[in-house]
Amino acid sequence: MTHDLVLRNGRVVDPSQNIDRIADVAFTDGKVSAIGEGLTGRETRDVTGRIVTPGLIDLHTHVYWGGTSLGIDADAFARASSVSTCVDTGSAGPGNFPGFRKYVIEKSEVRILAFLHVSFAGIYGFGHNISVGEGQDMRLLAARDAVEVVEANRDVIVGIKVRIGRHASGAAGIAPLDVALQVADEVGLPLMAHIDEPPPSYEAVVSQLRPGDILTHCFRPFPNAPVTGEGKVKREIIEAREHGVLFDIGHGMGSFSWKTARAMIAEGFLPDTISSDVHALCINGPAYDQVTTLSKFLALGRPLAEVIAASTVNAARALRRPELGTLKPGSVGDASVLDLRRDSFALEDVRGEIVTAEERIFGAGLVLGGRWCGSNE
Repeated sequence: MTHDLVLRNGRVVDPSQNIDRIADVAFTDGKVSAIGEGLTGRETRDVTGRIVTPGLIDLHTHVYWGGTSLGIDADAFARASSVSTCVDTGSAGPGNFPGFRKYVIEKSEVRILAFLHVSFAGIYGFGHNISVGEGQDMRLLAARDAVEVVEANRDVIVGIKVRIGRHASGAAGIAPLDVALQVADEVGLPLMAHIDEPPPSYEAVVSQLRPGDILTHCFRPFPNAPVTGEGKVKREIIEAREHGVLFDIGHGMGSFSWKTARAMIAEGFLPDTISSDVHALCINGPAYDQVTTLSKFLALGRPLAEVIAASTVNAARALRRPELGTLKPGSVGDASVLDLRRDSFALEDVRGEIVTAEERIFGAGLVLGGRWCGSNE
């Protein structure tokens, strides 16, 4: 059989199938058509010495470019980081989601899925010179409008977003979470909750989440870290995981700490998903992109297959989109081509601590819907 496109002789790492070996990956009619040796295609790309994974999913991004001050260009980011799916988490709310869909989602080459913000205007006041937490004004919590927008856009809306904490919800405290949970329950979708500094506490927020809901910024620094001063995981966090709550990194500009990460991993508490929370205020550091965020977990001693799983099959499960995050024949024809380089790399966290890593992942190519979309060379 002659396929449309073949990526030849790469190291295929697909945790959904427990594959880690040298092989060819083929695509036909926009889908994965085979993994094997000696495959032939109308177009062939030699990826010898590189890693081929299912299309990377960045579960936490802000890509409403031009619509919010946080937004970055999804296609430019995707090519640089070899990301096939950007999940926008709450940039838009019910009041401005139609514009996000028409002018960004539908025009982007990369796939964009969205968690709809329960606040009417989404994240509207977050910039270099202004920070207004949208959850602080209960008048903006638009439960009925959010349900209507979800029902009209279920092909691209995958969940509900709410931001909780001293900066995001202020005097409203945990109350916006109550509204968001009701919306998520009404539409039958998962909730993603942001947590920043207290009040309320990390423990109070995570204790209200349901099985399948996602707590992002899960390795954030003190205050509101998930570990005690002695480095032990707090009881409520362990109980939430046992209850089925998912834990996402969401690095961003303030939500990943080497100290917290070392303590959590020493306790055997690994994130379910790894995401960058890339936006206009952290794309030039400390988050940079998805592959840099993934690289930090290699520096923490985690194996490559585990790190890739946290941005492919695990993320797809969190989204309830099993057709993503895998190279199984018949699945969506997305693939990421990566370089794993060995050298000396300085990787910083949000508190300015720098760890020198011996290896780092770089984006080297991207396949979207079975079509080669270019490389970073």
